[in-house]
Amino acid sequence: MQSESPLRLDIEGMTCASCVGRVEKALRKVEGVREASVNLATETAAVIAPGVPAARLLQAVEQAGYHARVHAEAAPPPTMTPAISRETRHLWLAALLSLPLAAPMLLMPFGVHWALPGWAQWLLATPVQFWLGGRFYRAGFAALRARSGNMDQLVALGTSAAYGLSVYHLLAAMPGHHPPPLYFESSAVVVTLILLGKWLEARAKRQATDAIRALQALRPATARVLRGGIETQVAVDAVAVGDEVVVLPGERIPVDGVVVDGRSHSDESLLSGESRPVPKAPGDTVTGGAVNGEGRLQLRTTAVGAETALARIVRLVEDAQVKKAPIQRIVDRVSAVFVPVVIGIALLTLAGWGLARGDWTQALLNAVAVLVIACPCALGLATPAAVMAGTGVAARAGILVQDVEALETAGRLRTVAFDKTGTLTVGKPTLVRLHAPNGDESELLALAAGLQQGSEHPLAKAVLEAARERGIVPAAVTGITAVAGRGVQGEQAGRRLALGHTRWMAELGVALSSLQTLADAAAQAGLSASWLAVATPDGWQPRGLLAFGDAPRPQSAAAIAALRALGIRPLLLTGDSQGAARALAAQVGLQEDEVRAELLPQDKLEAIRALAAQGPVGMVGDGLNDAPALAAATVGFALGSGTDVAMHAAGITLMRPDPRLVADAIDISRRSVRKIHQNLFWAFVYNVVGLPLAALGLLDPMLAGAAMAASSVSVVTNALLLRRWTPRARD
Repeated sequence: MQSESPLRLDIEGMTCASCVGRVEKALRKVEGVREASVNLATETAAVIAPGVPAARLLQAVEQAGYHARVHAEAAPPPTMTPAISRETRHLWLAALLSLPLAAPMLLMPFGVHWALPGWAQWLLATPVQFWLGGRFYRAGFAALRARSGNMDQLVALGTSAAYGLSVYHLLAAMPGHHPPPLYFESSAVVVTLILLGKWLEARAKRQATDAIRALQALRPATARVLRGGIETQVAVDAVAVGDEVVVLPGERIPVDGVVVDGRSHSDESLLSGESRPVPKAPGDTVTGGAVNGEGRLQLRTTAVGAETALARIVRLVEDAQVKKAPIQRIVDRVSAVFVPVVIGIALLTLAGWGLARGDWTQALLNAVAVLVIACPCALGLATPAAVMAGTGVAARAGILVQDVEALETAGRLRTVAFDKTGTLTVGKPTLVRLHAPNGDESELLALAAGLQQGSEHPLAKAVLEAARERGIVPAAVTGITAVAGRGVQGEQAGRRLALGHTRWMAELGVALSSLQTLADAAAQAGLSASWLAVATPDGWQPRGLLAFGDAPRPQSAAAIAALRALGIRPLLLTGDSQGAARALAAQVGLQEDEVRAELLPQDKLEAIRALAAQGPVGMVGDGLNDAPALAAATVGFALGSGTDVAMHAAGITLMRPDPRLVADAIDISRRSVRKIHQNLFWAFVYNVVGLPLAALGLLDPMLAGAAMAASSVSVVTNALLLRRWTPRARD
């Protein structure tokens, strides 16, 4: 089962994986906190702490040296946030101040030898170091007070060393002698490059959250409420459950509700990934955020605000993005010791070069390069960036990942078991066969439809739908009476009619022997048989056979084929009869040994447990009786058209009843995990290769700063490539 809903906090000031560890440690120390998970990419924390005031959690984060506030679920975030706007200003200022310092190095290959006076270099470098780069000192000092290490300490130490050495040389220079060696450009350019990396990260992370912003933007600001027969435009927050809302053609539906008047189509593509407009008529449910088509609809509101399907979808995506994938635990353990180890390597580099060569200036520059190249930003972003991109693109396809562990695990599945009714089948009976001994099937269907008028029974609806499709007008039947557990009876043109199952026909004395072969064939095909009988002076006589079946979904065969193409074995677990299960298996492409029928909910649970003992197994279902099996499976897939219990028991919810989405979910899982591995590889490679080069003096501080910025940007950009993924289930 899914855990209780966490409290989400927005965290400001985190810069690397070490910061994540510090915030988590601070939150977990608060009494009553069960679980705390911090995500660097979304800059949020998910805390499960029943009964703990939010103020205590915020205070713990502040004491750790960061700023926090309770996450607000409201309007979509603006295109350019104040944070990104500030980053942009600081970046431009740093670039303008640093460019004259870097110009001599850039002009040297062209034979131009020029340099600013030392005092001018100092004037340009100082605001970059202490104003624009002041964030590194503040965050580094806060980490030091908390007896921890982070990336800001590495940057502050490295750039301060280069800046301080330059100031010392400038002050110690003798008048009339050659200009002293100054390294103001190294400190200023490193700060500028790191600010560039932060700016690029912020831009890339906003792209990764496009899915959430697109969903949040679906909620209209106003609604047209019908009160006292008058339409009144009100704020959507003022709409209450039970209010009647009018939606005009082309407008976005503001609330969840039930259609009470009007017919139209609803475009739900951004909510469920369903590309085709969905017809809506009185009695149908509508979802807030969908676009009304060609007709005027009048709705009765069933949910508003945080209780709407749209709000729940946004929460599910946000919760999935803030949680950690299991592989992130490895990164957390590495990050916990990373900064102290890097500082140790920098000290060894300083001592080694200084003692071996006697050139303490070069030794200091090499130590600075070690500190700068080692910033673990990429390490902290590698996993959450891929998770954000993967869950976002999945949500746009109609796949809601409720548990990020399911995203990582789904790609390893080797077996996927399906429930039958409502999952691989449509979930409602249809009239499949019709046989009249006298050959007049139209009359048979007209009489049956006449008997079923006004009934809400699923089989009655199937009869009426079949008559409507064939253009047959129901016969005028009077005195209609439902016979509990048996069927229905009535009179037509002075004749008594009865429509019901085989046992009732036997009780009435109807001779069915002439039609028994047809009945046996229907049973073999998994169909349910009903009989129409008419009373005659010689007793009840059969008038015809009606056979009902639950038709497979049009996409079921393609779903099974898609799983096989991914190397996954499909299974059918159903409580239905062997005949019905075998008939469906033949239609959707399942083998005989892949079908298990006549299972009780406990039997399904035991079957899933047995399969899970052999390897990762997925379970796909939509009903209350599927919930135990969904929870026991390695990954549970619930159809969004099913019950809330099934959705809560599953790690992944499919927003529309298309079983092909199972293969799509597994595919995006595999791609996301592949991106995580690629990102971790590159994050480690930058450090594994860069640290020795810097320690050996082969990497100056400016190149180290560029490499550090490039590492962060590369992992986020690589994760964003997931946005190009296209699902199979898109028609």
